[in-house]
Amino acid sequence: MSGTVKNIFIAKTRREQPQQIESAKLEAGKGIVGDRYHERALEILAVGDQVPANHISLISKEELTGFLERNNAEIDYADFRRNVLTSGIDLRGLIGRQFKLGSALCQGIEDCDPCAFLAAAVHRSVLPELKEKAGLRAIILEEGDLKVGDTITLIGD
Repeated sequence: MSGTVKNIFIAKTRREQPQQIESAKLEAGKGIVGDRYHERALEILAVGDQVPANHISLISKEELTGFLERNNAEIDYADFRRNVLTSGIDLRGLIGRQFKLGSALCQGIEDCDPCAFLAAAVHRSVLPELKEKAGLRAIILEEGDLKVGDTITLIGD
C-alpha cells in the first residue's frame, strides 16, 4: 500500500489560516518544524511533560473531493486544517501501523475526525460526512524530510 503527498500545510497558531508549503522538516516526537503542534511540543517538553500523540495529521484528497462535489462546495483543501493532503492510500489502514512519509518514519495513531470548530468554519456537513473517513493522526518516530510529490509507504507491505 502506497500513496502520494499532494500538499503540505502548516499553521503557526491555533486559529491562523494554514499556509501551503512545498517541503518540511519532520522532527521525531514533535511534529512539523514551524507548525503550531511542533511549537507546542517544544513548550511541553521544556516543562518535562509528555507530548500528545498529535504530531501530524493527514487527510485524503479523494474523500475531500467527494465531499466538495456532494455538497456543491468550493472550499480550499487548507481550510480542512490537516497537515498533509494525500492521494492513493487508505489512511484508516495506517492506524496502528508504521509508514514512511517522505524520509520520516511515522506511526498511525487514530482517526482525526472533524470537530465542531471545523464544521462551523468550513461546512456544517463536515461532521456527519467525514467522520472516520478522511483523517489520520500520526506520531513521528524518526525525523526526516517531506516534500510535495513524496511517497507514503506502509512498512512491511
